[in-house]
Amino acid sequence: MSETGGDALTVTGLKRSFRQGEVVIEVLRGVDLHVGAGEIVALLGPSGSGKSTMLQAVGLLEGGFEGSIRIAGEEAAKLDNDGRTRVRREALGFVYQFHHLLPDFSAAENVVLPQLIHGTARPAAEARATSLLGALGLGHRLTHRPAQLSGGEQQRVAVARALANAPKLVLADEPTGNLDEATADVVLAEFLRLVRGEGSAALVATHNERLAAKMDRVVRLHEGRLG
Repeated sequence: MSETGGDALTVTGLKRSFRQGEVVIEVLRGVDLHVGAGEIVALLGPSGSGKSTMLQAVGLLEGGFEGSIRIAGEEAAKLDNDGRTRVRREALGFVYQFHHLLPDFSAAENVVLPQLIHGTARPAAEARATSLLGALGLGHRLTHRPAQLSGGEQQRVAVARALANAPKLVLADEPTGNLDEATADVVLAEFLRLVRGEGSAALVATHNERLAAKMDRVVRLHEGRLG
């Protein structure tokens, strides 16, 4: 846990359903979860269990949810569109199964850009990018574009990008799901080391029991509820 205390995330009674014709599919059925400051929690469940739906809700990426989501103390239901954008920019970082890097920008530029959007001066943003990528073993790949990087290197850049603005909470959706087992182990170890070093909290969705066991705590999503 970080010394700052408190919760990075508190979810209470989270529900989400979808209608397909006459059928209502309940994906989340009243989920309660807290993630403490500096804590790394694995959200474990098989494909189709609602992990991605939950991360979309917590990431303020989609509406239509019932319940309470508090991110670093801010209640999402009270935020307008600008407020949600601000929380995503200032308090959240995202890592996806597929890296979603900007193909025409170098590794360093992919990490600099979110900082410039955040309002960081370019020299500081470049120094931060160099530091993060160096910590992930990519100090010699700063000027390479994504197509010049291996899958594991691309995902390391995505991790650095997620941490660029020192978020309170990192949301990772199957962050090693597109990598072979050996590379996945290395990338996850580096992800965990860097997140802990930065003092961020993380909620990591995975279906991999072995990888989940490396995190601080495991919660299981089954039939729309956490167990």
